[in-house]
Amino acid sequence: ALAGCVGGRSDGSGGSGGSGTPLADHPATAGIDAQPRQGPELADAPAVLVAFEDPSCSRCAAFERNTVSRLREHVDAGELAYVFRVYPVVYPWGEPAVQALEATFARDADAFWRLSAHYFAEQSAFSVDNVLDRTRTFLSAETDLDADAVVADAESGAYDDAVQADLDAGKAAGAGQTTPHLFMFRDGTYRTKASGSVSYDLVASALGLE
Repeated sequence: ALAGCVGGRSDGSGGSGGSGTPLADHPATAGIDAQPRQGPELADAPAVLVAFEDPSCSRCAAFERNTVSRLREHVDAGELAYVFRVYPVVYPWGEPAVQALEATFARDADAFWRLSAHYFAEQSAFSVDNVLDRTRTFLSAETDLDADAVVADAESGAYDDAVQADLDAGKAAGAGQTTPHLFMFRDGTYRTKASGSVSYDLVASALGLE
């Protein structure tokens, strides 16, 4: 890996947003209303998890497979809002992949979640040379989107501003080069952050999920 995708946990302040910082004021949540989200509206969510992830990061794939899969019961129950922010700091193919993710999200949220899951599930098959061709094939087969238009937007960097907004938010919050990097909020205030190999038990405990 070029950077990121390393282990470690932190219960620190989260950049300039310390413990108790209101969700709306924390740097990790800048522009959060425009981000992909599963679960309740942020104003109604007892707990909020903001995850900065790179589709090329193996620890992000493990986090999705082992932790997010178990958190979905809380998402479905309205107890947790899960917010995904792109953070391409690992392998080079993550950069065009997040462009494709943003282009997909702009068209259809469900297709976004399906594409992100595909990237994590088939990580070893992607490279900087084939990621957009394989993205086109997947979107054509598995969604109703105009796959050629999505790939054209990814190739042209049409969503540079959206990607940069996530990168800026992550860096301002102290995510550095580590993925996944998670910022956790309970009852509208910041609780803690964690990064690298993050277990379900750690997140559930930090957010008071039973």
